[in-house]
Amino acid sequence: MPELREILKSLRVWDTELPGFDPSAAPSAPLPLFVEWFAEAVAAGQSEPHTPSLATVDGDGLPDVRTVMLHGADEDGFHFASHAGSAKGRQLAAHPQAALGFYWPAQGRQIRVRGDVTTQSPEVSQADLHVRSTGALAAALVGHQSEVLGSQEELESASAAAWEHAQADPKAPAPTWTAYALAPREVEFFQGDARRRHIRLRYRATAAGWVRELLWP
Repeated sequence: MPELREILKSLRVWDTELPGFDPSAAPSAPLPLFVEWFAEAVAAGQSEPHTPSLATVDGDGLPDVRTVMLHGADEDGFHFASHAGSAKGRQLAAHPQAALGFYWPAQGRQIRVRGDVTTQSPEVSQADLHVRSTGALAAALVGHQSEVLGSQEELESASAAAWEHAQADPKAPAPTWTAYALAPREVEFFQGDARRRHIRLRYRATAAGWVRELLWP
C-alpha cells in the first residue's frame, strides 16, 4: 500500500504560468469580475469550471459540503438546484445561508461566495429542469436523493423507469426539484502567485454598496 505522506510530498500545485491580476483595476461590483474570470477559466481549458462546492449547515450546526452545478449568475445571485427533500434542501430550508467555493487550478484562482439563499418559485424550478438534458430530468424523476437505498438493483429499476418517462414526456414535472439563488454578502477573488504573494480581493455588501478590501494571503 502506498504511503500517503510520500504521495502528498510528490505533488505540486499550479505547475503552469499564472496570470496576473491588478485588484486596483477590478470593477466596483463582483459579478462582472466573476464572469470575466469564468470565461478565462473556460478559455484556459479548466475542467468543469461550473461545478463549485456548496457548503451548508445541518440542524446540529455541523457543516456539510458537496459539489453542485452552477446554473447561472446574475443580479439575483448564484443559481443552482436540487431536490427539496435532499440533505442540502432540508439544510437550506432550516438555515437559508450557504457558501460556494470555485477552484480553477489551471490559473491558480479561487472564488469564494457567502450569502443568503432564497427558494425560487415552482414555475422557475420546473423551467430550470426542463432546459437540461434527458438524463437530468430522469435523475430528478427518480427522486429520493439522500435517502437510504435498499440495493443497487432498486436504483437500476427506478432509473430505467425514469428514463422511459423522461423520453416519453420531456416536460414531465418533478415536484421536489427546486431552484435556489444565493445572494452574496461577500465574494472573495484569490489569485495564486508562484512566490506565495497571493492576491486576495474581497467584496463586502453594505447599505451603501460594495466595499472592496485586500486581504493578507
